[in-house]
This record gives sequence, structure tokens and C-alpha cells, in this order.
Amino acid sequence: MMIRLSLLAAIFSTAAYPACAETYFVKTQQDYFAAEKKLEAGDTIVLANGVWQDFEIKFSGAGTEKKPITLRPQNVGKVILSGQSNLRIGGQYMVVAGLVFKNGFSPTGEVISFRRSKKDLASHSRVTNVVIDHFSKPDRYESDYWVGMYGQKNRFDHNHLVGKTNKGVTFAVRLDSKESQENFHRIDHNYFGPRPVLGSNGGETLRIGTSKYSMFNSNTLVENNYFDRCDGEVEIISSKSGSNIFRGNLFYQSRGALVFRHGDGTLVENNIFLGGGKAHTGGIRVINRNQTIRNNYMESLRGTGFASALTVMNGVPNSPVNRYVQVDNAIIENNSVVDSGRITFNAGADAERSAVPVNSRFENNLLGGLNEGSFVKIQDDIGGIKFAHNILTNGNIEQPVAGIEAEKLNLVRAENGLLYPEGKNIGASRDLKPLTRDKVGVNWYPKPMAGDRFNSGKAINVAPGEDSLTAAFAAAGDGDRLILSAGDYLVNKVLPLDKAVSLEGPKDAVAKVSFARPSLIEIKQGGSLRLSSLTIDGDMAPDSVGNAVIRTTIFPIQSNFVIELDRVNIANLDVNRSFHVITLGKSALADRIHIANSNFKNISGSILQAAAETEDYGQYNAEYVDISGSNFVDIGGEIFNIYRGGRDESTFGPHFSLTHSNFMNVGRSKNNISGASMILHGVQHTEISNNNFLNAAPIKVVHTVGRPQTRIAKNMAQNMPEPILEELNFDGAHRAILSGNHFKGVAKP
Repeated sequence: MMIRLSLLAAIFSTAAYPACAETYFVKTQQDYFAAEKKLEAGDTIVLANGVWQDFEIKFSGAGTEKKPITLRPQNVGKVILSGQSNLRIGGQYMVVAGLVFKNGFSPTGEVISFRRSKKDLASHSRVTNVVIDHFSKPDRYESDYWVGMYGQKNRFDHNHLVGKTNKGVTFAVRLDSKESQENFHRIDHNYFGPRPVLGSNGGETLRIGTSKYSMFNSNTLVENNYFDRCDGEVEIISSKSGSNIFRGNLFYQSRGALVFRHGDGTLVENNIFLGGGKAHTGGIRVINRNQTIRNNYMESLRGTGFASALTVMNGVPNSPVNRYVQVDNAIIENNSVVDSGRITFNAGADAERSAVPVNSRFENNLLGGLNEGSFVKIQDDIGGIKFAHNILTNGNIEQPVAGIEAEKLNLVRAENGLLYPEGKNIGASRDLKPLTRDKVGVNWYPKPMAGDRFNSGKAINVAPGEDSLTAAFAAAGDGDRLILSAGDYLVNKVLPLDKAVSLEGPKDAVAKVSFARPSLIEIKQGGSLRLSSLTIDGDMAPDSVGNAVIRTTIFPIQSNFVIELDRVNIANLDVNRSFHVITLGKSALADRIHIANSNFKNISGSILQAAAETEDYGQYNAEYVDISGSNFVDIGGEIFNIYRGGRDESTFGPHFSLTHSNFMNVGRSKNNISGASMILHGVQHTEISNNNFLNAAPIKVVHTVGRPQTRIAKNMAQNMPEPILEELNFDGAHRAILSGNHFKGVAKP
């Protein structure tokens, strides 16, 4: 703490500058613009405490190493830049510290830019102790960066970036001019807080370079940063340039991997990846030439394929700059992988990616997987990799590999919290020091904790009656639980949901909710919904096009949301031909749709429509959809319609699970033009098992990209055709696994 306070004191102290330096205390934007024109080496601009609305700051000057020019708040954290605000820095030896961006978004393509204009780039400049908190554009698919770093020898340190929800890299190092190449930037001690699943390409937390400039060196140092639940897409960090260093960073429960996407000569050392058993948490993916991966520690990672704990890819022969350069002279040594799901060699091997790794070494690594499945997966020829002195202490390997020896070792947790083998000097060093959250970012702004939003508020009792639920809903706060007594409830207005709210009925009686509008609940920005022990009846709803019990607003929704139904009965949605239970619109993404122990009857439309993103850009509406122990009777349309189009490989989802449920007379309405009981288009992970079908339209599964995993098993069906299976971008038989099903009265193996 004393070190951090001393740091702030050094930044903000005017006594450190000569007496002739000026300090401009400004209270208005006009005052600021006037002062900025006068700046000389050693000067300081102090922004008065308060909210500065719609403030586009340009900050440029000619400071020196001993006399930088500084922009700071009157008091740390007390200057809030909101509305349409941003910061552009030019000149040299400029320092910005202590500002907060929240409650708004940048009107340009960057919140903080290390250039004032294309001709005025920052050099030897620093941004420190700055907060950017949920400062995202309203449309999740409108792209921007939160930080764009240009110029030479700039530093970004001890900052707090959390909650980016729109498309675009959180932090981008740009090499799009000669002045920004060979830059030697330093990015250190920052807190990269939770970034939710984007549901499309463009959700990286950090990117250095682009395909166009990937043959240039960046020489950027990324050191001692904390990546906390950064789940945007498959690449947490995308290194697209040469000679970068990633050292001493900690990745905590972050989906995806640190990826050498383009560029050569990168060093990755002393990093720690802690997955916590979370799905799709990965480590390091190796592509290109002369890469060094040493002394890294990976634990409890569950990623596979491109997001394995360690992934060595196949390349494309004579690859263009935007594809995959063959792995050549990779050194992978002294790393520890424990309690993890997968290590993959020759990942992505196919007709295009046929260039196997060459001239590479894999030595002195400790490898520990899980007890089930293949831990070490080999998808092509590994003859170009020299294996030596590696120990596989747990898990299975697809084929024997000289240089990987199986040996059971006792792993003991050391004082640093990491696991090491007793009596063996192998894997990561014992002097690794895991970075903690309190050592990064700012110490005056809270870091978000994980938790269940639904249980964070108070319980509110609601009596039956007309609009009693409407009043209670309007008064509810985030995390509140509305406890409904037995009886009838009539809702005359659509309930707008911009917070996490639970509606809970009695378990031993009936709380029946009817609604007189086209929808009962409309999810808006910030909303999430949990329903339990309720009956919802559509008999009072008007005959309107697009009726749905739960729908998303027509406006883009920045934040992801959750919808949960448990022990819910929904019936009589039949006033028109397409009355749905849940409809998700464009620019809306559900982290999870969870339905359990529920009953649906007499519904003209669908249970879930998650097919609004039809432009084939790789975007979709739901990350996880899981249904279990539920009954569906007389459902006219597709019960579930989930769509993810395009060929992009930057996402893990959608995921779909349907188990132990019963279906009778579903998907057979003449208005169901698809002719399917459910459509799963582009879903990456599908499990349909142990269900019963009677008088049902067929299941339709369309594989579009990547290596989709579909399993349809142990389902019993009468008067139901076999599944319709299509492959759009794969030559060969459909890759779905079908086993133990019974369709049309004919048993299938």
C-alpha cells in the first residue's frame, strides 16, 4: 500500500517540478481548452471534482523526461467523465492519472487514444490509475476500442478496465504507421476485469497488431496484469506482431487463450492460468516462428481444441498473412499443466491447415490431465517436434510419444498456492509468485466480485389482484425476490425489466399470472429474470403479431442476461398462430436460458426463438440453453430455434442441452414452415438425450463451422421421423453422434 501511495504522490506532486511550472485549475471545458493551448514542459492541468458530461479531451504538448506535462483530477476518483466523452493524447512526456470514465461511451472509435491525430502521436507518455467502467456503445455490434496505443515507448499501468460489452478489442496496440512500429510500449499492473461473452468475433481483451502489419515487430511488454473472467471470445490476448513479451500475468477463470495469432519471436514466461474448472478456460496457443513458451503454470483449465491448456497448431503452406503460418522453431519448456482437460498438437489440421510443426522442442514439462477422455490429443504428424524429459502424471495420451513418460507423482500445494511434484524437478519453477487482484489496477475503486445477482436483494411479499404484481415489479430493486401468494394476478402493462428480479410462487398451491398485453415481461439493459413455482396463462392476451411471454426490447441491449424457469407452467398461448414463450431480438445475448421441471401446453408458436441474428456474421442470441425434466404438449411451431450463421471460429457457443423431457404433438402445425420440431443451426455443442417424443416433427441439426459436437442418444420416439442432419462446410458424413435412439418404431444402434 505504501508503494502505491508513494506512486500517486509522485505523480500528483507539483513540488517535483520547478517553481516556474504552471498549474491550471479548471472548472469548465472552456477553461480546459484555453489552458491546454498554453501548456509547457512541467505544467499541470487539474480538473475540478464533479461529473464532466460530453467532454472530448485533447491533451498534447512537449514535455520532457524530467518535466512531463500532467492532467489529473482535483481528487483521485472524483472526476467522472460521462456521456459522450473520450481522451486523445499527443506530444511527448505526457501523463494522465486518476480519471474515471463511466455512464456513457466514446463518440469516436476509442475511449483513450495515444494519438491526438494521425500526425500527432504520443511518445514517452503514460496513463495511470485511470478507470473505464462499462463505458460501452449502446449497440453491442458497433465496434470501438477502449484503449488505442500508438506512437513510441508509452506506458499504460495500474489502470482498471471492466465490463466492455460491445464489439471491439478492449485494448489495441496499433502498428498502422512507421511511427508506431518497434514501439517498446509497456502495459503493466492493470486490472482487466470481467468481459462478458460477446457472441461474435471481436471480443478480445488485448490485441497487439493486426494481420496487415503482422510482419512488423512491436516489442511490446505485457507484464504483471490480472485478467479476471475475460470471456469475450476464444482469444483473450491476440498477439499479431513480432517480438512481444508476456510475463508474470495471471489469467483467472477466463475463457479462451493467449494466442500467437501472427508474428514471430514472441516470449511467454512466468504466467499463471487458473481456470477453476470453468468451461473453455485455456492457456497458450502457438502459431508462427521462433516462439518461446517457458515456465508457465496452468491449473484446472477445461478448454479443448484451440483453447487447450497448450495448443500447437498446424499451419497453412505458404500462408497469407491473415491465415496460419507454420510453427517453426517453437521452444516449449518447463511448463506445468495440472488438472486440465486437454493439450493439443497439430490443432486445426485439415486440407488447408496441413503444414505440421517443424524444428521445435517440447521439454521438461509436467503434464496432468483428467481421468476421462484423451488429455494429450495429436491430430497430425508430430515428427517435427523433439520431445524430451516430459512427465505425464495423470490423464490419457492418444498414442505413445517418446519423450513423454507416464509416471504417477504426488502433487503438493506449496506456499505460493501452486502444485508441484514431490521429489521431482520438472515443470514450472517453485519461485513463481501468483499476482493478486490487490496488486493491480487502482486501490480506490472496487473490483467486481462473482456472485448470484438473484439472491442479492430483499424478499417482497405480493398479494393477488389486478396490477398488484405491476406495482411490486416497479418497486423492486436489483436482486429482489417477489414472493407471490396463491391466487390470481392480472397484469395490464408490459413489465419492463432492467434489473435482476425473481418471481416465486408457492410450492404447494397455485399463483396464476395472466396478462392483457402482447407480452408479460420485456427485458431491457441490465435485466435478468428468474421464475419459479408459477402458472402463466395467455388467455387474456390480445391477438397481436409477435406475442411472447418474455421478450427483449427492440433496442440493442449492452449487457448479457439470464432467464431461468423452474417449476413453471405455461399454457394457452394460442390467440394467434405464433405466440411464443421467449423471443430474443437482435443485439441481445443471453448468457443462459435455463428451463427445468416445467410444463408447456397449447402454444401456437415456440418455447424459444433465438434466431434473430441471421446475417451470418457469426453472431447469435444465446450462449447456453439447457432444458431438463420438462413436458411439452401441443406446441405448434419449432419448440427451440437457435441460429448461428457464418464461418467465423472466434466463439465457443451456442451450447444446447435437452435431457429427460417429454414431447407430444409438437412442431406439426401447418404454420410451422420449417417442418421441424426444433432447429439447431450452427450450435457448437449439442446434447439431446433420454427424451420421449410422440407425434413430433423431426429434429433438424445444421453444422456450419469448426468442430461441432452433437450427440443425440437414448431418445424414444413414436410417429417421429429421424433427425435431419446437414453439413454446410464439411466434406464427408455428418459428424453428429447418434446412438440408442428409437425413431418410427425402428431401433437405431
